[in-house]
Amino acid sequence: MTGNQDLGRRAAAVLCATAALMGPVAPAGASAAPPPRPGGLVYVADLNSDTVSVVDSATGTVLDAVPVGDGPDSVAVSPDGSRAYVTDSAADTVSVIDTRTRTVVSTIPVGDEPSRVTVSPDGRTVYVANVKSDDVSVIDARARAVTDTIAVGGAPLGVAVSADGCTLYVANAATDTVSVVRTATGEVTGTIPVGGGPTALVLAPDGRHLYVSNLTSDDVSVVDVQEGAETDRIPVGDQPAGIDVRPDGRRVYVADIGSDTVSVISTRDRTVTETVPVGDGPNGLAVSPDGSRVHMSNFDSDTLSVIDTATARVTDTVAVGDGPTGVAAAPRKQT
Repeated sequence: MTGNQDLGRRAAAVLCATAALMGPVAPAGASAAPPPRPGGLVYVADLNSDTVSVVDSATGTVLDAVPVGDGPDSVAVSPDGSRAYVTDSAADTVSVIDTRTRTVVSTIPVGDEPSRVTVSPDGRTVYVANVKSDDVSVIDARARAVTDTIAVGGAPLGVAVSADGCTLYVANAATDTVSVVRTATGEVTGTIPVGGGPTALVLAPDGRHLYVSNLTSDDVSVVDVQEGAETDRIPVGDQPAGIDVRPDGRRVYVADIGSDTVSVISTRDRTVTETVPVGDGPNGLAVSPDGSRVHMSNFDSDTLSVIDTATARVTDTVAVGDGPTGVAAAPRKQT
């Protein structure tokens, strides 16, 4: 480790320790930022066509199809919307897209079969779950290089980072666990048993609960972050995969691959209140930043379903690339 890296880790540790004393925090700038403009851009990883489809959510128009590496599986957008990070599962790389020019500006080697990806709230760090090497690659977004590799459980898939950037959660599909990682040191500080085949996870906006979709047990685990334990299990559709939460924290949406539906969970009652039919093989899922829409990729029908969260009904179906998987939604930039 270089001297600069060591100083950086020490500074991060101090900031995280301070944040821990203050308790859960809202995402940076949440109180001061203007509300997102209606609609926005949706990025869809097209696994079989080696592209990322860029969709205007308001009009249902495909604006572009950006060529990336082999087997794009997941996509995440930086907080400022300037970069999209795409895991190329068959190439063991991450493609970095400049969202203004819609071109790949960098290709970063990572671990074996990268699956899911997420970006820290400050945009400086990218975390990539590598299924076959059982680890997470840590990427410095400015240097566009891997700075650390963290060993976790078997077949890591889902990744989520806390609003303060201090804790990373990793869903391990082969060991039915969630690894808890201190980002300042790369240390695994806890391992939480959950349901069968955890595939994706999302943190509630208040940072107190983690929702984990369990592919083989057909349910969603509710994890109390402070207790570091599963406190509830919610039955959903067949083979739940993608999962996301509305910004107000009242609803969690789950893609049910085997039943071609999206399950809508009330976080207050912890029950499924709606089951929405979508396309064939729903996989990735993303709620719009303003909470008005859910975007659902349908792997077997090569489409993107758009769900109105007010009515829990599909309002648009957009043809995208071949075998769409991961989805990310970003607000329109303020003008």
